[in-house]
Amino acid sequence: MGIGKQDDAGTLAGKIRAVALPLCQDEGLELVHVECIPSDVEAMVRVYIDKPDGITMDDCVLVSRQLGDLIDIQLTRMGRYRLEVSSPGPKRPLNQKKDFYRFTGEIIKIETYEAIEGQKKFTGVLEKTNDDSVVIAVDGKKVEIADLMISKAMLSGQ
Repeated sequence: MGIGKQDDAGTLAGKIRAVALPLCQDEGLELVHVECIPSDVEAMVRVYIDKPDGITMDDCVLVSRQLGDLIDIQLTRMGRYRLEVSSPGPKRPLNQKKDFYRFTGEIIKIETYEAIEGQKKFTGVLEKTNDDSVVIAVDGKKVEIADLMISKAMLSGQ
């Protein structure tokens, strides 16, 4: 997948993302992540939002009410679902290049598709974000990881 790639357009999460993104932008919020957990009874839809000074309960309620209505209108074949809107929390995923720029200096965790110097999981301080890679300091050593090698990245939550 790599940084910033959203190739879920045909999935239920991708369809909900397409509905939620303009709403979040209109409200001055960042749509961080959408996940859908299917079920025979009712699907679980989780939407994570953020903003620079943090998310409030009012932000979550506002998005939940409006997004629920939009899903009901625009995704008529959705079926029964339960919608949760929340902050991404201390282990916020880093999905786009702008996330890496924003969190320079923070401790992050990165998982790669293939091993780099014998390992696929790295935890360290995000030192630099380049056009096509990131540099993190791991145990005093700088490791450069190409964007296309990153399978998962998040704040460490420390």
